[in-house]
Amino acid sequence: MATQAIDPLEKWTPPLGWPLRSRDEIETLLCAPGQPFEMEMVDIDGVETRVWKNAHPSLAALAEHARGHGDGEFLIFEDERVTYANWYRAVAALAVELQKIGVSKGDRVSLAMRNLPEWPVIFFAAASIGAIVVPLNAWWTDQELVFGLENSQTSVLLCDAERWDRISPHLEELPDLKHVIVARSQGELAAPVRSLESIIGRPNDYGDLPDQKLPAVDIAPDDAATIFYTSGTTGQPKGALGSHRNLTSNAVSAGYAGAVTALRRGNELPEPTVRVGLTVIPMFHCTACSATMMPTVHGGHKMIFLHKWDTVKAMEIIEREKVNATGGVPFIAWQLIEHPDRDKYDLSSIDSISYGGAPSAPELARKIYEVFGALPGNGWGMTETMASVTGHSAEDYLHRPSSCGPPVAAADLKVMSEDGSREMPVGEVGELWARGPMVVKGYWRRPDATAETFVDGWVRTGDLARLDDEGFCYIVDRAKDMIIRGGENIYSSEVENVLYDHPAVMDAALIGIDHKTLGEEPAAIVQLAPGKTASEAELQEWVRERLANFKVPVKILFRAEGLPRNANGKILKKDLKALF
Repeated sequence: MATQAIDPLEKWTPPLGWPLRSRDEIETLLCAPGQPFEMEMVDIDGVETRVWKNAHPSLAALAEHARGHGDGEFLIFEDERVTYANWYRAVAALAVELQKIGVSKGDRVSLAMRNLPEWPVIFFAAASIGAIVVPLNAWWTDQELVFGLENSQTSVLLCDAERWDRISPHLEELPDLKHVIVARSQGELAAPVRSLESIIGRPNDYGDLPDQKLPAVDIAPDDAATIFYTSGTTGQPKGALGSHRNLTSNAVSAGYAGAVTALRRGNELPEPTVRVGLTVIPMFHCTACSATMMPTVHGGHKMIFLHKWDTVKAMEIIEREKVNATGGVPFIAWQLIEHPDRDKYDLSSIDSISYGGAPSAPELARKIYEVFGALPGNGWGMTETMASVTGHSAEDYLHRPSSCGPPVAAADLKVMSEDGSREMPVGEVGELWARGPMVVKGYWRRPDATAETFVDGWVRTGDLARLDDEGFCYIVDRAKDMIIRGGENIYSSEVENVLYDHPAVMDAALIGIDHKTLGEEPAAIVQLAPGKTASEAELQEWVRERLANFKVPVKILFRAEGLPRNANGKILKKDLKALF
């Protein structure tokens, strides 16, 4: 989240007597021995690490816990509604079938589909038998999907029909892929490809499946569970190898953040209640999978999926289903705030709009509070931290709207000098480092990048930040050459390399230009080779054919002279932004 040095919202007046307790007092209360948020020290890959003592030891254990929510609704998508009991039946049935076709602990099982009720079924079925789940970006092009499958050495792919249409022409490039299971196919599937429905049926029919338990598999908390791909500043995306502990920790972290909000006001801890969330960000992102689904499954809450974002449909769902919380990235909140028909819908059930993963204007926190009477929330994390490290909500967020909050009790932040040799004093800017039970194990098949980024339990984030005297974090810039468009990471080098491949392009630079709701959008400055011609539309189509649509520059400017560079040859992108 981008910040401003001086912001008028910093003058927000706290309620009389707030806060009733300091964060240190609250941590002492909540994390004492025998309390729900008790912590302990454990050895994780040779590093002593502070962790949540009561986090579920594995995703299989979390699934067993969630089975206890019984007939409470878990998943809603259009006219499909799935209870926790029926979801568990589908998870167990699919887990048994995956074992039958040879999936064993450590095998990679890729998952490529839109937000559908099948997504959480597949995720937990594969993870619960010890497989490593690889959620692939459903917006990727065919070549990007093939890269993810090949790099992860996936042996089993479960996908929807749209993703299968992209992948199927490339099977000869995927020698490790042995089994394909397709959901919601509209046509006949040729053997050995099978339909998911032939194994578990349609979501509304999960209750007809046998009532059986998950297969028993020995899984340790720090065993590998997922590979989420994050773009690299050079070359191909890197796969962040996550553990079971990484994911189950988020369920506890979310509960801790909620408890802090209550105690800051001087309230008692609230009784658990079922909440309804409208999930509009893709499940293949850590924000949805880890920061949203894990607390949902733990607490027995509801998740509602949309086929694609549509503000009117979202408001209809909020009114009909009495949705309590939504968000994900800032543009969702802006779309709801600014829609001209907002007053036609009863949105009074909304009490929380939270987001992360993209720069947000400090004024958004106030707007959420003023327009909806809801409390805003945000946080900071990255794929390498399996989403959330900090949590920031309610009065604390209104009081510090340009902060992304302090770390949860089980995590630590520090700000280091550029060379990583010394810790910076409070208030000074440096590179943000983070540690805790949510930090991933490293990068899949990338020991070089792992050694560079992960140091003695800390992850070097590449973000430039400062911490205040109470530990609240302020992201001031990104050291990595990255643009975040509505929560989607776009690494400049990836798009620039595609532009360079065009025969008319001699030099190119990609920068982020401000966008009120998306945070940023990609734009390019191009120098054409002598005697060559190309239009903006032609270069945009060139990129679109090779990369996901969200990476296509929304504007391209042409320069006759070379792009400005420093003495080391690096393009001075700050000088270029003024051109837009």
